[in-house]
Amino acid sequence: MIRVENLSKTYRLGTVSVEALRGVSFHIAPGEFVAVIGPSGSGKSTLLHLLGCLDVPTGGTYHLDGSEVSRLRPDDLARIRNRKVGFVFQSYNLLPRLTAVENVELPLLYRGVRPAARYARACECLERVGLGNRLHHLPSQLSGGEQQRVAIARALAGDPAVILADEPTGNLDSRSGGEIMDLFAELHAAGRTLLVVTHDMAVARRAQRLLRIQDGSLVGDERVA
Repeated sequence: MIRVENLSKTYRLGTVSVEALRGVSFHIAPGEFVAVIGPSGSGKSTLLHLLGCLDVPTGGTYHLDGSEVSRLRPDDLARIRNRKVGFVFQSYNLLPRLTAVENVELPLLYRGVRPAARYARACECLERVGLGNRLHHLPSQLSGGEQQRVAIARALAGDPAVILADEPTGNLDSRSGGEIMDLFAELHAAGRTLLVVTHDMAVARRAQRLLRIQDGSLVGDERVA
């Protein structure tokens, strides 16, 4: 599903070059649940941006679902993001003036899916995450855990090849965070490919595989007992 070889990313800050990633290589098979962990500034977010086609690498290659995407143009990357990747963010990134079901419809709206079909799919995804009775609530009317469930439903709406989550429990209390990780475990059991970036070892241990990033390099790749 994901194959990166010698992936690197260097940023220019004036006359200074900052190596955010240094020759990272790994494969993720379809249906795997992988956590990426490391301290702040280790390169976790840079890696997530590259895997989510939000940025392009300086060197190396990236294959997503069988296609080499590391050298695509911005328009092509946007199309891949919409069709192949579902995102879940720490801050939910819901549009405050849209209801839960309208937020979940957004990826399908961008694809040009007809209104009736996208509404039905959004309702189905919200039912899947336990929010069938919150379809027409605004984000401000939902708890943090419910907002994150809406974000997960939105990530599922387009039936992506992989779901990428960036600190998905970071703004939640321990109970709500545990419920979100239970939901990820259910998605994994149903065959979804998941990659979660976190600094929390309790979250990372819910995955089946753990990648450790430090100073831009992959320093560990282990199975979680």
